[in-house]
Amino acid sequence: RADQQLKLRGFRIEPGEIENVLRGHPSVAQAAVAVREVRPGDKRLVAYVVPVAGGRIEPEALRRHAESALADYMVPAVFMALDVLPLTVNGKLDQRALPQPSLQGHTTDGRAPRTPAEEVLCTVFAEVLGLPSASVDDDFFRRGGHSLLATRLVSRVREIFGVRLLVRDLFRYPTVAALAERIAGDRAEASRPALVAGERPARLPLSPAQRRLWFLDQMEGPSATYNIPMAIRLTGDLDRAALRGALADVVGRHEALRTLFPAEHGEPRQQIVPADRAEVPFTVLGADEDTLAARISEQAGRPFALDSELPLRGVLFELAPDHHVLLLVVHHIVSDGWSNTPLMRDLGTAYSARVEGAAPGWEPLPAQYADYTLWQQALLGDADDPDSLIAAQLGHWRNALEAVPDEVTLPADRPRPVVASYRGATHTVSCPAETHRALTALARETGTTFLMVAQAAVAALLTRSGAGTDIVLGSPVTGRADQALDDLVGFFVNTLVLRTDTSGAPSFRELLRRARDTDLAAWAHQDVPFDRLVEALNPERSASRHPLFQVMLTVGQSLGTGPELDLLETEFVVPELRIAKFDLTFGFEEHLAEDGGSAGFDICVEYATDLYDAGTVRAAVARLVRLLGAAAEAPDLPFGRLEILGEEERGRLTAWAGPDTSAPRLSLDRLFSERAARVPDSVAVVHEEQRITYAELDIWSNRLARHLTARGVRPGGLVAIHLERSPLLIASLLAVLKAGAGYTLLDPQFPLERLNGVLAQTDPAAVISQAYLPALEHAAPLIDLTADATVIAATSGAAVETSGHPEAVACIMFTSGSTGTPKGVAASHRALAATFLGPDYLHFGPEQSYLQCSPISWDAFALEVFGPLLHGGTCVLQPGQHTDPHQIVELVERHRITTLQMSASLFNHMLDEHPAV
Repeated sequence: RADQQLKLRGFRIEPGEIENVLRGHPSVAQAAVAVREVRPGDKRLVAYVVPVAGGRIEPEALRRHAESALADYMVPAVFMALDVLPLTVNGKLDQRALPQPSLQGHTTDGRAPRTPAEEVLCTVFAEVLGLPSASVDDDFFRRGGHSLLATRLVSRVREIFGVRLLVRDLFRYPTVAALAERIAGDRAEASRPALVAGERPARLPLSPAQRRLWFLDQMEGPSATYNIPMAIRLTGDLDRAALRGALADVVGRHEALRTLFPAEHGEPRQQIVPADRAEVPFTVLGADEDTLAARISEQAGRPFALDSELPLRGVLFELAPDHHVLLLVVHHIVSDGWSNTPLMRDLGTAYSARVEGAAPGWEPLPAQYADYTLWQQALLGDADDPDSLIAAQLGHWRNALEAVPDEVTLPADRPRPVVASYRGATHTVSCPAETHRALTALARETGTTFLMVAQAAVAALLTRSGAGTDIVLGSPVTGRADQALDDLVGFFVNTLVLRTDTSGAPSFRELLRRARDTDLAAWAHQDVPFDRLVEALNPERSASRHPLFQVMLTVGQSLGTGPELDLLETEFVVPELRIAKFDLTFGFEEHLAEDGGSAGFDICVEYATDLYDAGTVRAAVARLVRLLGAAAEAPDLPFGRLEILGEEERGRLTAWAGPDTSAPRLSLDRLFSERAARVPDSVAVVHEEQRITYAELDIWSNRLARHLTARGVRPGGLVAIHLERSPLLIASLLAVLKAGAGYTLLDPQFPLERLNGVLAQTDPAAVISQAYLPALEHAAPLIDLTADATVIAATSGAAVETSGHPEAVACIMFTSGSTGTPKGVAASHRALAATFLGPDYLHFGPEQSYLQCSPISWDAFALEVFGPLLHGGTCVLQPGQHTDPHQIVELVERHRITTLQMSASLFNHMLDEHPAV
């Protein structure tokens, strides 16, 4: 009947036809179909079904049934189970009483993403489809997608990946996994050889990752640094014999777990022990809840002898007859975090079989770790061959990591030891579901992943903590580049170096875009083993820190309940090893609700106790949590403006800052001129036999300021001053400020290379120097105070009108450059004046004198000059460039010095030599 027809995206649909098909499924008693708006502007076909008595509706089974009999556009996007269909008083379907559908509960149990590209595609699928999450096996059209949404999805994928993609491609590759392969095909990855078991050489080499761990074991000696412990609480009637047999079954199934690593003439090899001779150590120990954690830590911390001992052992702690904890410890050389899933799954299958008195009936694995080692070797090729995969990918990494900093980490509480001890501790905090949902939504909006959100946040935290704007993090990837490896236990994980540029005050949203670009490029070149990358880049090596990066970032989902072991109740227990492989490891663990939505996340920070105190790490993690919350609320703010400090920290800053005082509203030169007008005849500067009054210094600096203006110096510019300590230097400082410019000092005692580097950075409007000093490399006008003396002396000494604004830059001071290129720090007139005239500064007066004896290059040189001058005191300049204790004593006595500043060592020396001073 025409009045029952539905119209959806141009199609006329007979709901009765769909309902008849649904009722044909054995689990359905009644069915109704309607069009509903699941999101504003997004209408979907919804099926409401009532199960048969005692039955249960399985949406996926019902969807497959509908797809077998209906056209694609007639298959409902949502299936909702009801106890009864709502009816009107006349016994007809009450359309208005049908519940509003939700996409939140429509999730599938597909595989988790394995690469950054799949992670990004999962977030884009979820965003476009309006789902809480998506797996790599989700089919776009089966999850409710249609042609209009397909256009939107394709547009987002083009924007993010920069690939040419058509809507028809989505119909050919409708799942995340298939679409990721299609995108990889654009990067010439599709022609890779498949991994299959093949003939093996007599001597099996180690994979590059295994070789690194073997080398560390040889260099540092056996340790628990690379132990992977897994503890499972078991409640119920445990069959110990079945458990021991199941463990033997798992070791028999995975060759890596029964591999030894002997060496001949310093060259290691893989030696696979036959399954019938591989006996896994299995110990039963007594324990109670009070001692359990310590006993687990003790057993997990026992090292392996890699050349003679199987790299897996089991320990069963008996707390009660029906209460045990199983601890499995495996060495990282044969396993990784992703291997835990197949290992636990196979253990559950084998235990269930052994309980029944049978062997597990699993399918043989398509390949083993030894096959992977040989396949990886052939896949990468020779680095000297320009056409090899490894040569091409190393080219990318050389560009991506060019001039990478040697060290990027949080400021430490202690100096880095010569050799890292790998002792560590952890600190964990939880973040609420609201923050998790907001950050997940932000990831979808920006076409990124939760990993990239975490990466941007950690990079922002490090930058805000003083680590610079070139942030380098390490992050693991599964390394399972072939489907044959999905169910295999082995050491496949690789480490990518993710470099984030935080310069230019970007917003958090922009940081996410930068992280996405970095990660996708890294994923496309993830085959290079980290150890080969280190060899190729050859960074400065040190036993005290990890090469290329010192901060690791991991993101994963919570383990949840333990593995299925027959009728036992299982729960994972997190062992504490107190080991830290890196300075810091930021581990983000997501929790998901039953519908797949965001349910909060934990941040666990593992830190090196060689470097950090617990309080330092707690404070840093608290700032990270605040930053994440602020980023979720205001992602378009520059990340430097996101709140990271707590009330207590702000209170401490206020206390340290001292009383709040109003800064002077005049520039430094105006303040000096006002002081000179009040005490014109007082002595301002003393140098050897010269005594210059305030009036004379004011006139000198006025003349030079006018000369600078005539030579092109304008307000807001910068002038480099290259002079030795003398009254001319003091006059030049005042003259530059009176011309409205700022100054930077070039100490003649410094190497020319450094001085020329500063000039290249600052590009000054003029350089003030004298002919007898070494010539510098610059294109700016040179003001030679010797050659120009006559012209300057003939210039008017009246006051100058081009004084600087209080907020203008007064000077740029350069760091020592001990960590690389010296960096300039700008200070305004107001900031310096507030320091010189503030209540906490030294109390100068008209009758007091200050001995200026520190180097010109010292960053507080201005304090020693302007301090006494702005207070009407006298600044006595030490002759020469070197500090002589006897000369200082003589100056102190001759000029009745009231204040001077010196190093502690010089001060102690003077106390010993001249105790009366």
